[in-house]
Amino acid sequence: MVKIPLNCVGGRAVTDKMDAVNPFVPGTDIRISGAPSGPLAGLTFAAKDLFDIAGFPTGGGSPDWPRDQPLPEKHAWAVRTLLDGGANLIGKTITDEISLGILGENAFEGTPSNVNAPGRVPGGSSSGSAAAVAAGIADIAIGTDTGGSVRVPSSFCGLYGIRPTHGRLPLDGMAPQAPTSDTTGWFARDGDTFARTSAVMLGEPVADDARPSTLIIATDAFGFADDGVAAALAPLVDRLKALSGTVREDFLAPQGLSTWARAQRAIQPYEAWKTFEAWVDQYNPRMTFTVARGLIAGASIPAAERTWAGYMRIEARARLRMLTADGGVLCMPTTPFPAPKQGLAVSAMDPFKDKITCLASLGGLAGHPQISIPGGRVDGLPIGLSIIGARGADAQLASIARTIGKEFE
Repeated sequence: MVKIPLNCVGGRAVTDKMDAVNPFVPGTDIRISGAPSGPLAGLTFAAKDLFDIAGFPTGGGSPDWPRDQPLPEKHAWAVRTLLDGGANLIGKTITDEISLGILGENAFEGTPSNVNAPGRVPGGSSSGSAAAVAAGIADIAIGTDTGGSVRVPSSFCGLYGIRPTHGRLPLDGMAPQAPTSDTTGWFARDGDTFARTSAVMLGEPVADDARPSTLIIATDAFGFADDGVAAALAPLVDRLKALSGTVREDFLAPQGLSTWARAQRAIQPYEAWKTFEAWVDQYNPRMTFTVARGLIAGASIPAAERTWAGYMRIEARARLRMLTADGGVLCMPTTPFPAPKQGLAVSAMDPFKDKITCLASLGGLAGHPQISIPGGRVDGLPIGLSIIGARGADAQLASIARTIGKEFE
């Protein structure tokens, strides 16, 4: 491990930002230099505390998750890939407790600040990663996305963020939550850095001139979003229209967005329970009420509901396959509203979480690549526009995102 002097990552100004934003896991000090040359040389990155870093515990946002687990002996695939690409690792970032959250608040390690929406949540569970990039502390950050954990903080913090095609990238050294939905994702503030990072992570070039053959505007998703969201995203949508060969409107989820959300809420929580069941049984770990409640709910989902959800997943995959055929790209709001206020009562948080799932569930159900593009604002708060492509069209989407987003940076 090679230590990077503090002045290589911004000096006192960045240190002050770290204290104010609180993106990093308390008590950690990790700086590892990347390859001396490479496409990401000179850039810094941070890693969500679900990724193994050799010689450091993987905490998962929980005081008890690392208990009796051996220290990682090698870096996670995503960490190694960015280091090999020349980027310098500057820290491990806070996550929602064992990744079971979507707003970004952590009662044990603190909630990172959203500099682009002061007093508002950063979004989770990749909260610290998004907060670090938004604040300019890191150029890039990696997170995970199971039910929206990169897409949601991208929207709330005004960043580029990707959920790649499910199963495309190795998840070696990444702590699991719900394996049939888990992905590795990444954040950047500007389209050029995002495209460079995407080329390294995807292992293929990101072209300068990709265009959608057809643009499909998801009218049900825009209609579901809060007042003001469609108007805020209209300039981004208009730019997409200008790039596209054909433009049409269609429904994302003919069965209903809430029906897709119900299916994801049957699949993901049950898998999460199976992931953490043995740990809970052995250690009776400390956890907040909302996390414990979620695990209990996952354990209680009946087989019949899981079977129905599996069939709905097949329908969702068929729907996305049809919509994105032959280079088609679908667009929709990433989240139905900008970031809610921090510190809400549990009863007030639940409706926000439920509405987010109605738009985010397509990721876990269909597994198609999705990129959130910054540029929209509602009452001064960031809101993202998502583009979704065919499975494997990740690089095409990264090219389109860079082209669209540049005009709004």
